[in-house]
Amino acid sequence: MVSRTGVGRLVIIVAFAVVFAVAGIVLFVVFPASLADLIGVLLALAVAAVGVRIAGNIASSVFPSYNVAEVAVDGPISRDGGGGSLPSSPGSTPADDIVDQIDRADEDGNVEALLVKLNTPGGEVVPSDDIRLAAERFDGPTIAYTTDLCASGGYWIASGCDELWARDASIVGSIGVIGSRVNASGLADKVGLSYERFAAGDFKDAGTPLKDMDDEEREYLQGLIDDYYETFVERVSDGRDLEAELVRETEARIYLGEDAHEMGLVDELGTRRDLEDELADRLATDEVAIETFEPPQPLMRRVGTGARGIAYAFGAGISGLAEDRGFRLRT
Repeated sequence: MVSRTGVGRLVIIVAFAVVFAVAGIVLFVVFPASLADLIGVLLALAVAAVGVRIAGNIASSVFPSYNVAEVAVDGPISRDGGGGSLPSSPGSTPADDIVDQIDRADEDGNVEALLVKLNTPGGEVVPSDDIRLAAERFDGPTIAYTTDLCASGGYWIASGCDELWARDASIVGSIGVIGSRVNASGLADKVGLSYERFAAGDFKDAGTPLKDMDDEEREYLQGLIDDYYETFVERVSDGRDLEAELVRETEARIYLGEDAHEMGLVDELGTRRDLEDELADRLATDEVAIETFEPPQPLMRRVGTGARGIAYAFGAGISGLAEDRGFRLRT
């Protein structure tokens, strides 16, 4: 069944095509008798093609082909899309680009609702929060949904949306933070390396892998992780309307979608079609037309899909703090 919008677009395009075709024939075939018929026909067709293009643009503005925008967060979340200290993933998108697309959808008068597609193990803290804030700013219904993986920083982003949808077998959760460092002091001793400190500030080199940590440094770094964790709990508690104690009780576990739904970590279970049907009801329309908002992709980012580390499948995430010292912080 063809919609009224589709009929309107078709009428405009056909009308313009006919007008421009007739104009082309008159200008290049009938009027200048000295021109060869073949050249005239070709020019007429060219004019008609230009007319169809112009008509298509006009029809798109008068009868928009979409009323819902979709923005995807795919792969590890980082500022530049390369994963930072995480292995590079060609499928990931820079966080700033995702924010730009959400803002573009918000400014588009045709867009009535926003879908945030999440398939991510998490990523860096501030880029994740930037995407969450962009989703919060969107003026209209915002629904996050995942088919495979919404963990860690992905759940952080979902806390900025009105709802979170998942499938029964989706992996959801990992609401936690982890810090790690490589202690290479023993190896350094074996190969004859030593660490000589030149720093101003007692904690400037906290976590440096070539020296052992003392209790004071360990307490300091653990305090940073605890602060990030409390921020994470607060974001989820406020955004998802959950008790903070319930969030803490998850102990950063991951859950299948069905279990997450029972706990209140997920609002609805369903397929993409279920979600579109629900959106149509909420927007009081016969159909939902979804437009994917995505930035232009450089050639190298489009080449290949790459392989993500197995740790990503269970929600490894946020890195970046004191990376140059060998200390890594992740959700």
